[in-house]
This record gives sequence, structure tokens and C-alpha cells, in this order.
Amino acid sequence: MTHLGRSGEDYLEAILVVWKRAGEVRSVDIARELSVSKPSVSRAVGLLREGGFINIDDDGFITFTQAGRIVAENIYERHVVLTEWLTDLGVDSELAADDACRIEHDVSIESFAKLKEHIRKCKECKTRECIPERT
Repeated sequence: MTHLGRSGEDYLEAILVVWKRAGEVRSVDIARELSVSKPSVSRAVGLLREGGFINIDDDGFITFTQAGRIVAENIYERHVVLTEWLTDLGVDSELAADDACRIEHDVSIESFAKLKEHIRKCKECKTRECIPERT
């Protein structure tokens, strides 16, 4: 399996979003979801297939490999958590989604796990003043 860049992660996330919404995915659906050209999708889908992230059947339907599904779910989770968090902080929802899309690709696994834990604790906190003390 090859390393994914930001673009590859965006395509995997889009495939997952379309699949969750429609139950099936073809290249044209991805093009619509990402507002990109069909040739761009064709190239990206080919790279994802070669990388071991997706399969394409004879009818053009796209499915995840086990590894591809894991990567897509992780990216999607980051996007959802970060968008929600930024929105909760008062950021406009559209801007929050755009910013989350940029952050989701760069935040480390460790930092995201800590941020997610902090967000969970904040939601449980009755005062909503849940900034941890520095040690």
C-alpha cells in the first residue's frame, strides 16, 4: 500500500460520504461531491486502486478494501470532530468545515486523540470552562 497525500485522503473521505448517503459509489458521484472533473477522478481512483485502498468492479462501482475503509473512517472522524468543535467555539459552520478539512490532514494521531479527549471532557463539564491546568 502506498502513502496517501492530502488529495488521496480527500478522495477517500468523499467516497465514504457518498457511500453513506447513497449506498453505492461511482466515479461520477465523486466528481459531483468534490466538484472536480471526471478525468481528475479517473486519475485519483486509479491511484487509490493501485495503492490498495479501493476496488472497482466491472460495472464501475467503487468499494473500499479493508485498509482503505480504515483510512477513510479515520479521516472522516477527524473532519466531523474538528468541524463540530470549531462550530461549538462559535465559528461559522461553513468556515468550520473548510478549516477542519485543512486541519484533518496535518494533525498527528497523538494530538488528535488528546484533542478528542479534551472535547469529550468539555461536553461533560457543566461549567464549560474546561481548560486543563498546565503542569
